[in-house]
Amino acid sequence: MHWIDPDYLPQTRGTVTRFLLNPHGELDGFLLGQARQVHFPPHLSKQVARYVAIGDRVTVRGVKPRGVDMIAAVAMTTKDGREIVDDGPEHGDKHRKADVERRAMEASGEVRLALFGPRGELRGALLDDGTSLRVPPHAAQALLEYLAPGAHVHAWGRGVKNRHGRSIEVEEIAHLVDAETAGE
Repeated sequence: MHWIDPDYLPQTRGTVTRFLLNPHGELDGFLLGQARQVHFPPHLSKQVARYVAIGDRVTVRGVKPRGVDMIAAVAMTTKDGREIVDDGPEHGDKHRKADVERRAMEASGEVRLALFGPRGELRGALLDDGTSLRVPPHAAQALLEYLAPGAHVHAWGRGVKNRHGRSIEVEEIAHLVDAETAGE
């Protein structure tokens, strides 16, 4: 969002509690507190990883899409006053996705919160173990009941795991059935 002047945007302050990964293993967000998602473009991944740590208090300037508790960050100020500003990808360069090997993965658990893209579009869910489940926006609406907080799911797909977390691009997803109620 290099065309927006961050000095004229509202500020949100909070403590970073978890990083969020895209399906290529790049940071594309974090949580402030337990539930407020901050989204930023993956071309800021290296800067955020270098200057922000879990437990750091940060200030975010950005826009809030309607109907979701998330902020699309335009600028962030770290605990030591360093500014990370989205000036867009390098001049004329399109952001190159990380060259990582994605492998078959699966995860199961309770959906802690839904994850959104910069315009507030549903893009996945965060499980209680910290795994990010990612789906393309066109598929997310069909999977709404699987990505809703409180849903118990099992997902399969291809993903990555690194020091910041784990992300799976969902190929299949199912509800978990409690063994006690399965026989009823």
